Amino acid sequence: MAALVLLTCVAVAACSTDSTPAPGSTTASSASASVASSSKPSVAPASVPRSTGCGATKLNATTVRQKLAQLIVVGVTGADDAQGIVNSEHIGGIFVGSWTDKSILSSGAAARISRSSSIPLMVTVDQEGGRVSRLSDLGIDGPSARELARTKTPEQVKALATDVGTKLKRLGVTVDFAPVADVSDESDDEVIGDRSFSNDPAVVTKYASAYAEGLEAAGIMPVYKHFPGHGHGSGDSHLGLVRTPPLAQLKTSDLVPYQTLLREPGNAGVMVGHLIVPGLTNGLPASISRPAIQLLRRGAGYGGPPFNGVVFSDDLSGMAAISARYPIEQAVEKFILAGGDIALWLSTDRVSSVLDTLERAVSAGRLAPRRLDDKVVRVLRAKGVLDC
Repeated sequence: MAALVLLTCVAVAACSTDSTPAPGSTTASSASASVASSSKPSVAPASVPRSTGCGATKLNATTVRQKLAQLIVVGVTGADDAQGIVNSEHIGGIFVGSWTDKSILSSGAAARISRSSSIPLMVTVDQEGGRVSRLSDLGIDGPSARELARTKTPEQVKALATDVGTKLKRLGVTVDFAPVADVSDESDDEVIGDRSFSNDPAVVTKYASAYAEGLEAAGIMPVYKHFPGHGHGSGDSHLGLVRTPPLAQLKTSDLVPYQTLLREPGNAGVMVGHLIVPGLTNGLPASISRPAIQLLRRGAGYGGPPFNGVVFSDDLSGMAAISARYPIEQAVEKFILAGGDIALWLSTDRVSSVLDTLERAVSAGRLAPRRLDDKVVRVLRAKGVLDC
């Protein structure tokens, strides 16, 4: 089983093991192919009303396809791959995974590519500490969440996270998919395991809050994961479908940290997991379930506050809970229509076809222009482009 996990698991979000290069990841030549294909629009431009609210000037100067591109963060193999897809499709961000040539960070290329884009990029990583230390080769490492909660105070954890965030910032990273807010009693080496601070929701709340505050103090956007709670799930969503305990039980455990963490979230985002929740998601993973994302948005259904920050998907291309059922184009559309803001997956080769699919959703009325603008505004606020 350990060998199967190693071969199947990719270095994103709920992943507990490092991985080999992601299937379908592109080289500079395939990025060039993407440029060529995107130069031939396959969808008629949607006719949309002019924006009048927050960010109206920026939104009205942006095409529908460019707005949709802000809702995409994809894994890249290196600087050429990143530059190619940013040039061709103006995507919202890139993900630096275990397979990525880390010189994209150490050379300053990621920061330069972001500065040259018409809208700054989210440069994202999955740097938790412990088993999920993707940048250890660049000198960024640390204990697992469980070890931190056992050995350090919340104040010490905040200081440690500030130090991590400062190092990430110097490399051009802007978003860290951490901290894990899952409540879990799994053994250390299971899918969540020692990535969780504790099986006590109060301990998770204190330490996840401290870690997020430290990252944000250094100018890094933290992302809590994996809503509504992976810690007591039936397995690993990289390998197949995962069911959590019923919603009524999550309300007394897995969801409890979010009741506090999202009251004053700062610039933090939330990542939604591929988790089937009895009593909530009607047999679908939470990441493509409108009731699950509305639970997060409205808060009232679990005793939490409303959340109007950025909602990220977990990886949509390398986790069998989604990829075994839906091609990436369909998975991204389902996530966006369910209420999510930023779709995350692992390679650049199908960005143009994803955008074609999303443009059709706008043209057909499945994604209303106002809903699209709301998503883009949330993303631009998180990037510091808008302050309204």
